[in-house]
Amino acid sequence: MPATHRTDADETIRALIARSNALGSDPRITNYAGGNTSAKGTDTDPVTGEPVELLWVKGSGGDLGTLTPAGLAVLRVDRVRALQDVYPGVEREDEMVAAFDYTLHGKGGAAPSIDTAMHALVDAAHVDHLHPDAGIAIATAADGPALTSTIFGDKVVWVPWRRPGFQLGLDIATIKRDNPQAIGTILGGHGITAWGDSSADAEANSRWIIDTAEQYIAEHGNADPFGGTRAGFAALPTEERRARAAALAPTIRGIAGHDKPVVGHFTDSDVVLDFLASERADELAALGTSCPDHFLRTKVKPLILDLPATASVDELTARLHELHEQYRADYQAYYDRHRAPDSPAIRGADPLIVLVPGVGMFSYGKDAQTARVAGEFYVNAINVMRGAESLSTYAPIDEAEKFRIEYWSLEEAKLQRMPAPKKLATRIALVTGAASGIGKAIAKRLAAEGAAVVIADLDLAKAQEAAAEIGNTDKAIGVAANVTDAAAIDQAIQQTLLHFGGLDLVVNNAGLSLSKSLLETTEQDWDLQHDVMAKGSFLVSKAAAKVLIEQGLGGDIVYISSKNSVFAGPNNIAYSATKADQAHQVRLLAAELGEHGVRVNGINPDGVVRGSGIFASGWGANRAKTYGIEEQDLGAFYAQRTILKREVVPENVANAVYAICTDDFSHTTGLHVPVDAGVAAAFLR
Repeated sequence: MPATHRTDADETIRALIARSNALGSDPRITNYAGGNTSAKGTDTDPVTGEPVELLWVKGSGGDLGTLTPAGLAVLRVDRVRALQDVYPGVEREDEMVAAFDYTLHGKGGAAPSIDTAMHALVDAAHVDHLHPDAGIAIATAADGPALTSTIFGDKVVWVPWRRPGFQLGLDIATIKRDNPQAIGTILGGHGITAWGDSSADAEANSRWIIDTAEQYIAEHGNADPFGGTRAGFAALPTEERRARAAALAPTIRGIAGHDKPVVGHFTDSDVVLDFLASERADELAALGTSCPDHFLRTKVKPLILDLPATASVDELTARLHELHEQYRADYQAYYDRHRAPDSPAIRGADPLIVLVPGVGMFSYGKDAQTARVAGEFYVNAINVMRGAESLSTYAPIDEAEKFRIEYWSLEEAKLQRMPAPKKLATRIALVTGAASGIGKAIAKRLAAEGAAVVIADLDLAKAQEAAAEIGNTDKAIGVAANVTDAAAIDQAIQQTLLHFGGLDLVVNNAGLSLSKSLLETTEQDWDLQHDVMAKGSFLVSKAAAKVLIEQGLGGDIVYISSKNSVFAGPNNIAYSATKADQAHQVRLLAAELGEHGVRVNGINPDGVVRGSGIFASGWGANRAKTYGIEEQDLGAFYAQRTILKREVVPENVANAVYAICTDDFSHTTGLHVPVDAGVAAAFLR
């Protein structure tokens, strides 16, 4: 291959990234972090000054749709191909992954994936390996080889199932060499691989295989591959099924999180609902998924509820618990059947996908993104089953092969390389009054420590803006919540349950204040203050406690009370009285909810001026007038009256909330933590 300038290598990389992003952004072509793409080209070796042929390939764990040059592994083609001379055979092919380290160019970029050999050994400048639903449908059909020939002629070659690795790369390289007319392969039980002389050719060939498979299924497939609709299993009306899903979510999360905590996601797309309503849903779900990318994220099969949607919530929850015990026993038996002396320990026997006919699908993972993606993968699996059954019979790889991949030493090593989770990972937090001030600071701190956060505020637009500052909807969402309205609170919690699958941590922060003397305080002033804070925190805690108890996973309720719950200051009767009410709610609920593992604690801040919605709305001016100072000096005034002479800011309160919710305070409940820089008159007694 002739030498090229660095700009030519840059162009090769640019084209590869563009192709990868285009293919990876289409869910019918591949799924999140699934598949890989590559390009070969030349660059100048900085040591010799001579041209060197390189392979740029998506690294381990990367996502095609969002791939950047930093996500590419860079290897010398000659050295990767030289590994064929030392290949010890399929029984020891896992050793070849470590051998890739000796083929890297320079620092090598991202870590090479198990599919690197496929890209390096195939004699084509550009290679795509993808997991399209239509392609996997052919790959999992009982007569897949015959279908491949019928659908594609000699342009696409069938490859019998083989676990990803060096031998599969050799197999595909041989097929490419022996079939010069071919543009790609169907990988039995797995997906497709295509190639081309240019990046555009490779993409066009990948798309031709996918489009041709889709068209053939549409034209020749059985229109009703899942059978008819079961009586009582059809989808409930939208509002009814969402309410039913929210009612079941705590139970199901408790099931999925029995062995280790998880975050959830709810999906009620037509694809899911139609599958669950069908006569063959139970039969097909029991066969499990086939593509490794699918079952590594969904487990080998889901838990599917076998009652009609018309059953009561009590009937459904009772049956879910029964099925959970069966699922755990079945999964343990699966592990015991196939485990080897050197197999990794079982990673938990709970389902990651729970299917509820008439309602939808709950999916789970270590965070919201993982949970959402697991659901997307199971939708892919449904599409695969539909395609395979419409043309033939769905025949996924057998469970022994699934176990070999699920408990593969390379998969275990990949898991072990992942960074340690943050302290609040898997926790789902709801913070009221969180669009500004203290609540916003709390939401940001909880999210920074790994929690999925729901920002609840009277102003929906501001709540959504605050959530967007934290990140995408896998990190935080904003919801409307008038804490004086029980129905509005129920709606906010329902949104929390449907989006993140559960609830673990509630911060009662919503509040307002009117600075008036006893004689100036009206009955309306008194009622407003008590409705928002005393009644509001009671209603939020009551609704949240129902979820926490049903989940059976413990949890935290935190009240943002005030030093004024203890300290008696002038012109503050309504505010201080309601804060004292909140402070005693902490003690009462700590005593009542402790048997369920729910901790209830309070934070008592001093006046927080900076960023405070309360102070900006007139409270600050009134307090400044009470103390005979300018409003802009109020923060400094508060600081000077403290023992530490420090102003309290929203982040100080957020730090205390975070700390009290960690395992470091696992044995603490009923506590009020002063965050007031030291106000002796507010010392707890």
